[in-house]
Amino acid sequence: MKIIKTILSIAMISTASIYSYGQTADEIVNKYLETIDPGKKLSKLEGLKMDMVAKAQGMEIPVSLLSAKNGEMLMNINLQGKEITQMAFDGKEMWSTNFMTMKAEKADAETTENMKQNIDFPDPFLNYKAKGYKIEYLGKETKDGADAYKIKLTKKPIKVQGQPQENISFYYFDVDSNLPIVTEAEIQEGPMKGQKSISKMSDYQEVDGIYFPFSLQMMGQELKVNKITMNPTIDKKIFAFPMQ
Repeated sequence: MKIIKTILSIAMISTASIYSYGQTADEIVNKYLETIDPGKKLSKLEGLKMDMVAKAQGMEIPVSLLSAKNGEMLMNINLQGKEITQMAFDGKEMWSTNFMTMKAEKADAETTENMKQNIDFPDPFLNYKAKGYKIEYLGKETKDGADAYKIKLTKKPIKVQGQPQENISFYYFDVDSNLPIVTEAEIQEGPMKGQKSISKMSDYQEVDGIYFPFSLQMMGQELKVNKITMNPTIDKKIFAFPMQ
């Protein structure tokens, strides 16, 4: 289920923007936040729900992603009418459904700790300094035929097989719109270790005063956002590992 694994990175999907060569990093990030959040509503968000469809091998797979203020997250997929929790995090524990046994299983301690170290809701660049993140402007490049500015985001280190690793991603922003069109990161473990994880974003739409991409590509897989709900009513028990 390659498509399912690539969907997981959606909640980690992050954005930043460059406006011109002469600006400082703070000015660049402020311009980005002004572009997507002119009414300054991001900091007031308590939760967010995204209803999506993943396209793979001629199939359309319904996906719902629910995220909350303290990093809680729940991603469900619907396979042949069966609702399956692909990833969940209650702020302390991560868990998911084992597709072989169809039972809930807790993630290993390292994966859970990496999740705790990098809680990004609602946006990694909102108060990024307080989170211990750093940004760096790397110049202008062409991406998908568009002039774009490149920014490097360094988040808190993670561990891979017990060893500390840098947590770095690169973002490309359309010069005209200030909106991200591509993100890149190096895959740090597994059979694709060392290769690039590439995401593409387009079709930005406004929802209650905040702009979101409604069309995504993750490692070549398409994902279409159908609906975004701001501050949905959430029973936080749904994030917790189920009693078995």
